[in-house]
Amino acid sequence: MLKPVTLRSILPDDQSLVERLWQLYRHDLSEFRGSLPDDAGLFTPGRLPTYRTDPNSSGYLICQDGRPVGFAFVSGVEIQPLRVAEFFVVRAVRRSGVGRLAARQLLSRHPGAWEIPFQEENPGAARFWRRLAVEVCPTGHREERRAVPGKPHIPADTWLLLDDVEVPDQDESEA
Repeated sequence: MLKPVTLRSILPDDQSLVERLWQLYRHDLSEFRGSLPDDAGLFTPGRLPTYRTDPNSSGYLICQDGRPVGFAFVSGVEIQPLRVAEFFVVRAVRRSGVGRLAARQLLSRHPGAWEIPFQEENPGAARFWRRLAVEVCPTGHREERRAVPGKPHIPADTWLLLDDVEVPDQDESEA
């Protein structure tokens, strides 16, 4: 049975924790986007500082059995469409149902139209998001390819567009 998965808002005291998880996230993405750490061995913070100050964004820690195992950032909370801006779970809990439960909680927390971008060259993410879209969007969804702004040297992202999201209550044991 899957241990309880919760999504909780990131608090100011969580800054160091989120920064450490961000390093793991950026490391995972480096496989697909070719980014390297800086001279100090750290990956750039990218958009992370923006999420802390942008009133149109919300950040969440993904916890399993009370322990942090990832994060999710949403943009578009004031000016829709909603967008999964960043989503990460540590490798130890991938393919266990943790990400699926966290993503369902995220979508149900913010009703409305959603956009979910991901990289095709990351096959795990592509399968994950497409499977979730079928689950939560009974009337169907659309896909678009969009260039990454300011980065013409990397492949375009795939965007799932979900207009009619329905996240029925689900027992964690069904994950």
